[in-house]
Amino acid sequence: MSGREGGCLCGAVRFVAAAVPATAGICHCEMCRRWTGSALIGVTVKAEDLSWQGAEHIQEKQTSGWAKRGWCGECGSNLFFQVTMDGPYLGGVEIPMGLFDDPNGFEITNEIYIDHKPHSYAFAGEGRQVLTRQQCVEKFAVLDGE
Repeated sequence: MSGREGGCLCGAVRFVAAAVPATAGICHCEMCRRWTGSALIGVTVKAEDLSWQGAEHIQEKQTSGWAKRGWCGECGSNLFFQVTMDGPYLGGVEIPMGLFDDPNGFEITNEIYIDHKPHSYAFAGEGRQVLTRQQCVEKFAVLDGE
């Protein structure tokens, strides 16, 4: 893990992450596709390891029963997906990989909702964990019925 910096398109919101893993994941669920316009390629950082500059520009919305999303109120850049429900994932903040000043050096270790991925694209690489929607529901019981 290493520290990294990043920010939104217009620079109104910046962040410093003290400890960033070298791994990232991809989500193809409908909510992430609509939020990003494609798949969410995100890096999970602990909330306590993040510091924000320009936090007054951050807008947030609870987008499901278990998580909220944040964006820059000035330029609209998506900033984070954060679990809000008690449990093992509470405190994790998913930062879109493209927000990092240097988005290089991450290894994609998982790809979820693979059966919801549009047929028009695929990500290169092998060896990552791949889960369907049903497998995600089974692994993350909170999703049942969504």
